[in-house]
Amino acid sequence: MLNASKLKTVAFHTLGCKLNFAETGMLAKQLNSELFSIASFDKYSDIYVINTCSVTENADKECKKLVRRCLQQNSNAQVVIVGCYAQLKPQEIAQIPGVRAVLGAADKFRLGEVLAELSLNTEVIVKTCDIETLDQYSASVSFGDRTRAYLKIQDGCDYNCSFCTIPLARGHSRSDTIQNVVTQAKELLHSGAQEIILTGVNVGDFGRKNQESFFLLLQRLSDLPIPRIRISSVEPNLLTTEIIDFVAAQQNVMPHFHIPLQSGNDAILALMRRRYKRKLYADKVLEIRQKLPDAAIGVDVIVGFPGETDEFFLETREFIQTLPVSYLHIFTYSERDNTVATNLGKTVSKSIRNQRNAQLRLLSEMKTRDFYRQFHDTIRPVLWEIPLADNLQTGLTDNYIRVIKHSSNAQAGTITSEKLIWQETENYHKLRLTAI
Repeated sequence: MLNASKLKTVAFHTLGCKLNFAETGMLAKQLNSELFSIASFDKYSDIYVINTCSVTENADKECKKLVRRCLQQNSNAQVVIVGCYAQLKPQEIAQIPGVRAVLGAADKFRLGEVLAELSLNTEVIVKTCDIETLDQYSASVSFGDRTRAYLKIQDGCDYNCSFCTIPLARGHSRSDTIQNVVTQAKELLHSGAQEIILTGVNVGDFGRKNQESFFLLLQRLSDLPIPRIRISSVEPNLLTTEIIDFVAAQQNVMPHFHIPLQSGNDAILALMRRRYKRKLYADKVLEIRQKLPDAAIGVDVIVGFPGETDEFFLETREFIQTLPVSYLHIFTYSERDNTVATNLGKTVSKSIRNQRNAQLRLLSEMKTRDFYRQFHDTIRPVLWEIPLADNLQTGLTDNYIRVIKHSSNAQAGTITSEKLIWQETENYHKLRLTAI
């Protein structure tokens, strides 16, 4: 074993989705502990690894900002860019001052080998694959705060929505096997995980090519003594009645659904190449609310898509307003290279896109406030996280409500039943329930 002072330090930063967090965790875990030690991204490090997203234009800009930040902390640092942005625009990234390696969809999982090559190369190392032929599946888990773990079960997507770069960045849909996922879940449980979040690009598509299914996976996982299993996101056309019924019947599968909508107008949904209409979406939400009245229901929505008129946007806003949902994730449409949407015409100005985003943010805050308030003076199970300063503890209920407690007694990683007290505040971004 080398002396710890001679180990090269590697710091990681993740942009984007929960799937990226799971993969970053695996990349860090795979590094040879006799050669590398993990450092904080906010501190001096020999090597910085940025796992990128490219869903929106802002993600690309954020990557460039982070590279500059790394060089401010260590002007001689070696910066490695991996992930979706790296797969889509490797040569563009290779031109960013300070970047020493660019690793795409397949090669990011060879990070350790590439880090060993850095000192031997003066040129930027660029490794990407032909995304159409990518059939490799790489299992990934992230277990950061020792309470909640992200477990990747699926990768890639076959849907080819007209606005989306994910099939270009991650390739076709492919899954792990139920047996492998169960084995990984057992290891996480043994390591102390209290909640496992199932992640992927399109988790509802799990197992389709292996003659398995997401429903069968949920059944197998629920048989394990995992305190909490949470589903990250499911397409509405893949969220079956049997899945909803199963979640309603299980104690350890959390009453929480995140269901992408994108638009409440059928004409825009067709232009987006989504595989459902607004009626199906509304039916799914109402079915959940009927069978799991306390469930959290999250919504993804895109504003400013080409062809979205004022009338179409108002239809979306009013549609969401009528739905008993809990919160929104709002994305402002941005043009992405090599997507069908860039050729649709009828572009919405960026100022109008931003105005529509602001309107839906306000609606989201109202939805969250209404959802939180109904649990005032009720008792819910709370999974406590690592304490903050001044004996301030935060946690999540089973139905995804963020709670806060002034206590030195609650232990991170424990689940306790707590009485929740609603706290009104002028800033809805700080909505919370206080546990007493």
